Amino acid sequence: MSSIKQFQVTFDCAAPERVARFWCEVLGYVVPPPPEGFATWDDFARSLPPERQDSSFSCSDPTGVGPRMYFQRVPEGKVVKNRVHLCVRVGTGLVGDERLATLEAECARLTALGAVHQRTLYADEENESCIVMQDIEGNEFCID
Repeated sequence: MSSIKQFQVTFDCAAPERVARFWCEVLGYVVPPPPEGFATWDDFARSLPPERQDSSFSCSDPTGVGPRMYFQRVPEGKVVKNRVHLCVRVGTGLVGDERLATLEAECARLTALGAVHQRTLYADEENESCIVMQDIEGNEFCID
């Protein structure tokens, strides 16, 4: 039996390019170059029929290590909590006040990009602190 070597994370959303560019800022990802024959993504979008414009967008880890992120437009809005969410690892190896300060600084940076702080979960006997947030379309994620 062979194992899967790569995977893609797909988001259903209302505005794929907007959400993709948000996650580029969160993760340090990059937008791929536009298709051959087009100087910009806007030029490419204008070449499509209106119903296909902003129907999908992607971004990727410039190092090639992280998964590709794909964003596809869907007609329905988000109505319930995500069953799967991303954890953005900014405090790995840190504990206590140092970890919390790092998480709070990242929370402030992401809030400035349009994310919403939901709640801070403080360290206890079993778990270190983490912060629950929502992206610009309400998808939950954690910074930990």
